This record gives sequence, structure tokens and C-alpha cells, in this order.
Amino acid sequence: MQNLIEKFSACYGLAPIAAAQAPGRLEVLGNHTDYNEGLVLSCAVEQKTAFALAPVEGSLCRIMDFREGREMTFDLADVDGAPPRDGSKYIIGMIRELRRYGLPAQAFCAGLESSVPLGSGMSSSAALEVASGLAFSIAFRLNLEQDPAVIARAGQGVENHYLGVKSGLLDQFSSLFGARDALILSDFREAAVTGSAQLPPGYAFVVINSMKKHSLVDSDYNSRREDCESAAARLAEMFPGVTALRDVTPEQLAAARAALPWREYRRAQHIVWECSRVRTAMELLRDGDVRGFGKLLFESHESSRLNFENSSPELDILVDIARHTPGCLGARLSGGGFGGITIHLVRAARAAEYAESVCAEYRRRTGIAAESFVCAPGDGAMGYAI
Repeated sequence: MQNLIEKFSACYGLAPIAAAQAPGRLEVLGNHTDYNEGLVLSCAVEQKTAFALAPVEGSLCRIMDFREGREMTFDLADVDGAPPRDGSKYIIGMIRELRRYGLPAQAFCAGLESSVPLGSGMSSSAALEVASGLAFSIAFRLNLEQDPAVIARAGQGVENHYLGVKSGLLDQFSSLFGARDALILSDFREAAVTGSAQLPPGYAFVVINSMKKHSLVDSDYNSRREDCESAAARLAEMFPGVTALRDVTPEQLAAARAALPWREYRRAQHIVWECSRVRTAMELLRDGDVRGFGKLLFESHESSRLNFENSSPELDILVDIARHTPGCLGARLSGGGFGGITIHLVRAARAAEYAESVCAEYRRRTGIAAESFVCAPGDGAMGYAI
């Protein structure tokens, strides 16, 4: 953060009045369950996005992305138009969403730094939404940091209302409420963090980026949500009390097989069993059963591949390599899918060696040089008045 403040002052010749940093996230289990009012096990990561700003006169906003030394600009008079193609769309989206909470039409200059990989499935977009939202709240005294869920919903609104992606709250929730060394359990019917768990000592996640960037706007993300909502509506007619796929038991789904179109049945099967896997994972982690937990990761990926069809050839290859590499207890795609990252549960002492081995085999099979790093759960977002 201090590095960003110094760069900001050198760039603009004035000091920022507010700043915030927000981490990316890992979806550990609970794939696409958030918008089905389900359960997700996730964590914030140590990779973060930092955002600082100062009000200026006029209506022109300037944002210097210090990662690339590139400036993005927009006029406040134009924020109701179509989203731009650069990263400023997330900041414009937050301005649009926060206006309902009293954000003034005040121009600003801003700077950002980030170590969250772009387009990887670690939700760099949510990290920027949360960091900019917190900084706006502090700079313009909206006091939304007193109720972080408002910031999360504003970030979701950017995706849903401005960018046209029917995503849930997982990314923003994980970024805001993450806790160091902990996996958090979020209940998206309650829109609340309801528990936490820790990996047994001596284990870690290796993150391997397939280098196939995913774009939820360009993927079949929205059609997956539509399939889930349609399946839930059909099941609600059969089973009293069902309002979302989160309410459906595996036994009910099996009994309704003939009443659902095959595609909707498979989508529902993924969600219903993902919620079950999250519940089981919490029990296994509390009992210290890391091998049982790892098996759930493999099961989750297989369901993504066959039922939800949100994997990709590259992600499947990485998980197949994991199955045949000594030291891996479980692996799966993480995030929306259609590209991005895989997470691999391994012994911490062998994590670097494991990552090197998997990346070498992945390059042999695909010709692609993957990125990898060992990931530790990190703190959630923080904002600062300067």
C-alpha cells in the first residue's frame, strides 16, 4: 500500500485521501452454488489489488494502472453508456451502483496495483470492485465499510446489471470476509459467513493457471444459471418447500429424473451434490481427514466436467496429471470454469516440487507454459483514510 501511495503522489503531484486493498479468492468447494442459494467453501488469498484516490475538480476521472503504466480515463457524464473494454468498467460499475448509497458525482484521480492474475479464475474483477468500493466509501464518507455486505452486493450489481453476467456473491464475499489461515463457509441464502475450517497442519494448495483465460461474459455462464433456475422451478412443483436447488436432496433429485430434461437434470445434479460435498467437507476438515477432503475435490471436478460442462480440455489435463502425480490428494477447477485455474491439495513441504512436476508434464502434453504458486489463505479486504 505504501508503494502505491508513493507512486500515486509522484504521478499526480498530490496525495490520495483514501485507499483500500482487497484480495483475490479461491473457490475450494461449491462450484456455481452461490446463485442457487447454496453453500460454498472458499478463502481469500495473499494476492491483492490496491486502489487509492483523491477528488479533483471537473468531471474527468483518471486511473493509472501501475502494473502496466497505462492510464484509463472516463467522464462522469458518460458512465451510463456501454461498458468500456478496459478495466475501468469495474470502477465505473461501482460508481453506478454506489450512487444509490449517496456517492456524489465527484471526479477523482486514482491509482491501482495488483498481484491477482488477470483472467485466471481468482476473481481479479471482484478484488478491484471491492477495493475501489471501499476506497470510495471512505473518501466520500458513505460509511459502507460498517456493513461490508453492501459493498459485496454492489460488486455483484456491477456484474449483473452493468456487465450482464448473472453471477452470485461468492467472489465479493470471499474478498471481503476472508480470514488468514482459514477457509470460510458462506451460506448464500443467508448471505452470511456461517463457519470456518482449517487445513490440517502440513498441507497447502498449489494453484496452477492453465493460461486459458476465461471470460464469464463470453462463456456459457448465463445459460448455466438459466438451466439451474428452470430445474428449480420444475422441482418446486413436485416438492413442497423447494425454492432453489439448494433445497433439493439427492434422493428427491433422483426421484424426479424422468420429469426433468436431461440437460437440466445434469445441471441440478452438479449443484445438489456440490452443496452436499461442502457439508461433508466441513465435517472431514473438523475431523482432520485430509484424504477424504481431497477425494471430494476430485469428485467436484468430475461433476464439473460431466454434469455442468464448465471445464475445458486444459483444466481436465491438469486434473488428470494431478491424479497420477505422487503427493496430490485432490484437485479441481476453481471458479466459474471455462478456463482459468486448478487447485491442488498437496503436502506443503513438497509443494514447490509438485508444482514443477505438474507444470513440466502439462507443457509436454499441451505446449503451454503454466503459471503456478503455493497459495495460503489470506486476510480479507481493508480500507484506509490517509
